[in-house]
Amino acid sequence: MDNNHNNNNNNHHKIRAIITGASGMIGEGVVQNAIESDEVEKILIVGRRESGFKNEKVKEIIHGDLSNLTEIQNEFIGYNSVYFCAGISSVGVDKETYHKISYEMPMEMLRKVELVNNLKSKDDNNFTFIYVTGSGTNENSWSNWARVKAKTENHVIASNFNKTFAFRPGFIQPNIPGLKNANKMYKYINWLYPIGRSLSQDGFITLREISQAMIKASTNNYKNNIIYGNDMVKLARS
Repeated sequence: MDNNHNNNNNNHHKIRAIITGASGMIGEGVVQNAIESDEVEKILIVGRRESGFKNEKVKEIIHGDLSNLTEIQNEFIGYNSVYFCAGISSVGVDKETYHKISYEMPMEMLRKVELVNNLKSKDDNNFTFIYVTGSGTNENSWSNWARVKAKTENHVIASNFNKTFAFRPGFIQPNIPGLKNANKMYKYINWLYPIGRSLSQDGFITLREISQAMIKASTNNYKNNIIYGNDMVKLARS
């Protein structure tokens, strides 16, 4: 590994994004939006199973354990944004497994990208790390999932990435055509979206808005680290 080849100055205007969770609804939407965006020139999908995406922008690495990325860390050289969309519901999952997926996996990605791109402080780079968390995340919560995600948020924000964001979506309308992984329940409750959106865009947003907000967060100087629905709408429209 040649860390003397210093990628951290990032003079590239285009986004080179590492995306996880492409076999889930949010990650799939983020990848599709990135493929369609002129602001994104390269996409590296990292996951435990094949996503099905085939595009000239896309390279995919199948890796069994996302909590240990040492074998593939050099593949991250030159990528300047991470959109960490991988995750699971806490329902029926033991605390150890949930901690591994919701804390250890994103932190391993963060540390390895910092390492191979020689990120020493927030001031020496223009890199972006976005962690998709959830509405209700709170380090003082009685709920284990909320505390674990809050810990991850805090460590992401404190990292050496110049731009760090925790995306906290609520209800998501999967409005990007052709999705294979949209949660099946959405076809039964999708009628709630226009009602909820008319009452609160903070709690009701679209998958396109989340996906576009990630791209804008990489290119804009948005002031907030914790990104709620209203923030995503503002970013997506910016």
